Amino acid sequence: MNDDLKDILSNLNREIEQDKLLDYLHKKLPAPEAHEVEKQMADDAFVNDAVEGLEAFNKKQDLPSYVELLNRDLRKQLKKKKARKDKRKLKDQPWVYFTIILLLILTIICFVLVKKYFNNP
Repeated sequence: MNDDLKDILSNLNREIEQDKLLDYLHKKLPAPEAHEVEKQMADDAFVNDAVEGLEAFNKKQDLPSYVELLNRDLRKQLKKKKARKDKRKLKDQPWVYFTIILLLILTIICFVLVKKYFNNP
């Protein structure tokens, strides 16, 4: 079996084996095991949707190229989302903290001097 096909199915319920599901799709399972897979499909909507989606492909040999395309697009979207998230973060820059502390100290000194000036005429 192609490893890309197994990657697609890696998030399925752990009760069903990936090889068994792929064999079911290619109609290579014996009747009792196929019935067991169909029973699991009836119990789990996610498994049922996965099987229906994989059965909808007309050309099974094109499935690996679709998987690669989907994975590439997903990586691109995640990278873009991470870049936006990192852009919004306040980066750890020590000079920013130094500037804030310096401004606070200068503000306090100015306040004390102004207060002394107005209290001692």
